[in-house]
Order: sequence, then structure tokens, then C-alpha cells
Amino acid sequence: QVQLVESGGGLVQAGGSLRLACAASGSTFSRYTMGWFRPAPGKEREFVAAGSKSGVLTCYEDSGKGRFTISRENAKNTVYLQMTSLLLEDTAVYYCAATNAGSNSWYVTAVYDYWGQGTQVTVSS
Repeated sequence: QVQLVESGGGLVQAGGSLRLACAASGSTFSRYTMGWFRPAPGKEREFVAAGSKSGVLTCYEDSGKGRFTISRENAKNTVYLQMTSLLLEDTAVYYCAATNAGSNSWYVTAVYDYWGQGTQVTVSS
């Protein structure tokens, strides 16, 4: 079992930055690939980013490439999502999740076994 708690959300102006954090407890954090998701029209949640157990391998949804960076500190059991150049359409609740799935499935919500409660990001004009 892994418990995940997100933080760092808030209100930011378009073009600004936020860093989300997700703290894990209950199991060995370094065993899991970590992902970030957010709701999207027509979907329960859409993939935002994921990073491998070591943090070396990462992948991003197209709209986040060049603007979002996923990283992790295994010693602190924490994964981060640095978001820059924020757009109005980035407004959403952001969820972190943990999986043992292979990298070809990281964008699939169903492969994630553990989810946090989410943190709200609101981008204003």
C-alpha cells in the first residue's frame, strides 16, 4: 500500500509557475514509477507526465512538453511537477499516482494502483 498526498497547488497568473509535490508513505517509494494526471473533457483523467523509479526516464503529454518537468527525490519519498508558462487551460485538479507498469503504459490511468486526493491549480488571466 502506498499513500500519496499532493500539495503546492494554488492560484497563479497565466505565464506563471507552480511546483506541485506528492509525498508518499507506506511502502518503498523507489519501487514505483510516478505519474501526474488531471481531468479532461471526455475523460476521467488525462496523462500529464510520468517518471521512472530512478527519475532518469520521463515522458510528457504533448501540451506539457517544454513547460512541465517531473522529478523525484527518493530519499524524501517525494515526486514533483514543475510547471512553467502556465496557460488558462492548465487549470485543473492535479493527481499523482504510482504504478509498477512498464513505460509503454505510463499514459494509461488504469495501470496506476495508487492515487492521491489531488491539488487544485487555477490559472487566471
